[in-house]
Parts: sequence; structure tokens; C-alpha cells
Amino acid sequence: MSRLHWEDFSPGQVTDCGSRYVTREEIVDFAAEYDPQPMHLDELAARATLLGGLVASGWHSCCILMRMLTDSVLRDTSFMGAPGVEEVKWHAPVRPGERIKARATVLECRASRSRPDMGFVKFRFELFDASDKQLMTLIVSPMFGRRPATASQAAEQKAPKQS
Repeated sequence: MSRLHWEDFSPGQVTDCGSRYVTREEIVDFAAEYDPQPMHLDELAARATLLGGLVASGWHSCCILMRMLTDSVLRDTSFMGAPGVEEVKWHAPVRPGERIKARATVLECRASRSRPDMGFVKFRFELFDASDKQLMTLIVSPMFGRRPATASQAAEQKAPKQS
């Protein structure tokens, strides 16, 4: 399989990132370690909250999304990390026993002004439940390596301009 670079992304490009089943056990395990709030740990206590039952932590949802993106998109690219997250919104909770799916949409692409060997691809990543209800959105502009210039392209760039 070929390695994708910055040049391989274009605005409007949509990628299905597969689906994943979320279990009660993983919700409770994640919460016990990283977000020990009642709505993530205890079904009885969770029923008394605004959410009305056990739900995954929003941060757990972000981690699940990251795993899905890595497995379906990022693993085979020149991905170089991201300088931060522009926006994350949790629209509806992820509940135990749900099959969730993810989608990546390219919003824009721009070359780095300071590093000619890389560019930024602004994505909207989304999580949905089985009925296509949007659960979460994440806007981020990861960095990707650019394709190395071929010998002829490098020579063209170095050659003096003719007028």
C-alpha cells in the first residue's frame, strides 16, 4: 500500500473510518483510570444524572476516535502530529452496547510557510451512532509530510528563471 502525503488530500474528500462496538466494561475501565465521575462508573448513580444512564467519558470518546482514525487513515500516511485541537464538541453521549462509526472530512489544505517539507490538512472528524445520530465532532489540522521532489522538479526549482 502506498504512503499518503499532504498532496494526496483535497478539500471535500470524505473517508469512512469504520465502526466499533463500545462495551460497558471499557467505559467503566477508562473512567476508573482517567475520569472517575458517577455517570461513567456506576449505572445506578448514572440514572440520577442528566444523562439518564451510564455513558462514556467525552475524553474516552476522543480516544476511541483517535484509534479508529489511526487504524483507517493515519497509519499509512506521513502523519507528523498536530499542533493542537481547534474544536471538540460532544453532541450526544456514547452509551454501552452501541456500535459507533467515524468519518473524516477534509476541510482545507495548506502548505507550511516555514517548513517546505510539510503541510496542514484541516479535518472535521465525526462519531455517529448506528442510526447516524452525530455524537461528537473534532476539528483539527494535523501536519503531514510532503512528497519529496523528484530530481527533475528539484532541478527546475533551482534553475534560473528565463524572461
